[in-house]
Amino acid sequence: MHIPDGYLSPQTYLPLYGASLVFWSIALKKMKNELSVKHIPYLAMSAAFSFLIMMFNVPIPGGTTGHAVGAGIIAILLGPWTAVIAVSVSLIIQAIVFGDGGITAIGANCFNMAVVMPFVSYWVFRLIRGKAAGGVRLSVAAFLSGYVGLLVSAILTGFEFGIQPLLATGPDGRPLYAPYPLSVALPVMALEHLLLFSIVEGVVTLLLFRYFAKHEPDLVYALAAKEG
Repeated sequence: MHIPDGYLSPQTYLPLYGASLVFWSIALKKMKNELSVKHIPYLAMSAAFSFLIMMFNVPIPGGTTGHAVGAGIIAILLGPWTAVIAVSVSLIIQAIVFGDGGITAIGANCFNMAVVMPFVSYWVFRLIRGKAAGGVRLSVAAFLSGYVGLLVSAILTGFEFGIQPLLATGPDGRPLYAPYPLSVALPVMALEHLLLFSIVEGVVTLLLFRYFAKHEPDLVYALAAKEG
């Protein structure tokens, strides 16, 4: 889902840069209150994990890629605001150092994968978990948190692609940026993730959640959180 340079118009990527900056600012303040000194090493580990898992890119039609992100499990373990920073750091390094995702699209990529996905995944987990303290329901909640979070992020990316022909065209009517309309971009992004990448994300989220819930339950933010 890494959006390259040249696929989004300034009308799209500038507002998304602004939105990401707002979330980064809030996240940095929230982390000071929510992240204990004990958990700081896990922040670095989670950013490294997200970086690694996103490097396994599979090209998909339309010029972008499909892959797992890891944002769901980070949000469950360390909280969604911490996940915003961890995944954003990974995406920024990938864009600047490895050219994976465009510089102009950093704001969009971070908004899609480091803002929307962690919060969707976190609240899907909380909603499905309910008051359950263990059992199958927790496993289902973990799997669906990763699955739904990545799927929503992919659909949002497809929407951003699909509106480009409506925002900017040349004198001859040809799109200046992503050329595919919503009728093409949305189904491509949704189906690839619905049938493959979101399943991988869900399985990764489930396996890591079960490990930490068993061996380090005090680390799992979503089990200890009292809000909501």
